[in-house]
Amino acid sequence: MSRRALRRLRGEQRGQEPLGPDALQFVLLDDDDAEEEGPKQGLGGRRPGGAGKEGVRVNNRFELINIEDLEDDLVVNGEKSDCTLPDSVSSGNKGRAQRGNPETKQDGDVAKAGFPEQENGLEDIDRILERIEDSSGVSHPGPPPLNSRKHVLYVEHRHLNPDTELKRYFGARAVLGEQRPRQRQRVYPKCTWLTTPKSTWPRYSKPGLSMRLLESKKGLSFFAFEHNEEYQQAQHKFLVAVESMEPNNIVVLLQTSPYHVDSLLQLSDACRFQEDQEMARDLIERALYSMECAFHPLFNLTSGTCRLDYRRPENRSFYLALYKQMSFLEKRGCPRTALEYCKLILSLEPDEDPLCMLLLVDHLALRARNYEYLIRLFQEWEAHRNLSQLPNFAFSVPLAYFLMSQQTDLPEHELASARQQASLLIQQALTMFPGALMPLLEYCSVRPDATVSDHRFFGPDAEISQPPALSQLVSLYLGRSHFLWKEPAIMSWLEENVREVLQAVDAGDPAVEACENRRKVLYQRAPRNIHRHVILSEIKEAVAALPSDVTTQSVMGFDPLPPLDTIYSYVRPERLSPVSHGNTIALFFRSLLPNYTTEL
Repeated sequence: MSRRALRRLRGEQRGQEPLGPDALQFVLLDDDDAEEEGPKQGLGGRRPGGAGKEGVRVNNRFELINIEDLEDDLVVNGEKSDCTLPDSVSSGNKGRAQRGNPETKQDGDVAKAGFPEQENGLEDIDRILERIEDSSGVSHPGPPPLNSRKHVLYVEHRHLNPDTELKRYFGARAVLGEQRPRQRQRVYPKCTWLTTPKSTWPRYSKPGLSMRLLESKKGLSFFAFEHNEEYQQAQHKFLVAVESMEPNNIVVLLQTSPYHVDSLLQLSDACRFQEDQEMARDLIERALYSMECAFHPLFNLTSGTCRLDYRRPENRSFYLALYKQMSFLEKRGCPRTALEYCKLILSLEPDEDPLCMLLLVDHLALRARNYEYLIRLFQEWEAHRNLSQLPNFAFSVPLAYFLMSQQTDLPEHELASARQQASLLIQQALTMFPGALMPLLEYCSVRPDATVSDHRFFGPDAEISQPPALSQLVSLYLGRSHFLWKEPAIMSWLEENVREVLQAVDAGDPAVEACENRRKVLYQRAPRNIHRHVILSEIKEAVAALPSDVTTQSVMGFDPLPPLDTIYSYVRPERLSPVSHGNTIALFFRSLLPNYTTEL
């Protein structure tokens, strides 16, 4: 922090502090001395006298500015600083002074004495802020300590930008094209991390969306988006437009409210169904920009300590916009960026995981070849989340270990250890989920050996006998990640472990029966967040396995399967139906034309 900032924080102005008699002096040379010095000393021939008898020689008049700051460091309120630097800092300053001009050694000593005053000033500021916080009793959220910031849900800003990943693949010239620095003008009012505003977007004006800090406890900060009255009116109009089943009504609404988030999400789905992927992605980016501009100043995307309750309808739009942007990034060939978005969604509510991102994070980590992250997540969360009971983690983690054992830049003992761990975990996965093997081989166009296909453990009965909820999880994983298993080396490794499992089954290993009993107990019915994830994933095999009570519901793209315990901050006004009761003709026209009214 500069001296000027310190003065402003203390409420002081330059020149207001009292000076001691020897604090700052300027000694002008006599005419005789000037003649002796000759033409070398023109206007710069003034010697500022410091605490010593001899002044400091000044060769440039602008050096007086630095000398004044140094003297301010030496004398504050008429008292000299007697603080000392740590040995490492003082020795560095000493070396710099010795390497510099011999005539400026005293300046180096003054600078050395001035640094501690600035350090003490920073410490004083910290103590003042702590006293203010203690007296007010309010805990202000902020980034966690440095030693705990790199936790498993830590999000890196630079990886939220897909251009970072594309530059690594294709080079900066191919990504940026002929973009010139003078064309990169800041047109929009705020610098954002999630999206880059485009000149083709409507001019941004606050749509009435804001964010409020609800509470801070146990190192976590809980936020919520809020709608003002104007935004609520736009939301009511949007719901009417959705009920009309006419996308043009949403387009009309966006003409008056171009940054209404739910309208952008719903219209993006309509464009995607019509194969207009570019427009669909552009609308999602505009929705993210609108919500990021409404962030609370203390809301931190990367800290992993900010929470948004999915039960609040205002917060769901942010979840869904992030998920749809993540899907576009994955299809665009940016799995590393998509992984960062997945971590961001998971960090907003990791305990409830409303979009069930744990069913997807392993896939993105493998695609991004970030095997270390997947293994670390499994090791840290297995104890309290039982990740090994999810088929995707049960198969992806050993695959990550195996792919790591194929790397050539690791020591030999680490490669052997990774290969051994991979074999152990894949055998456990095959024992726990035997019904996944035959569909996986079918996806990979591999014909299994007769000893495997005809065995009672991996045969057709294994797939038929598993509970419906487990079949849905297996279908979701195989429909999404089956292509990761197609390499010949992976298939050979899988074949070896399948034979090991068959030997254990024939030998009557008690772990086989224990896994069978566990399957019958754990997978009775999938929770609502898994059904929500399946609907958003749009994987045909998993959608076909949804229960009938889910498929018969009307699912809206802007809010699929809302929580049953929704927290409403405002209620939509009742819409009076203009159709008179018992009027059959009016009901008929109403079914054909949703906007039909009997009013004249």
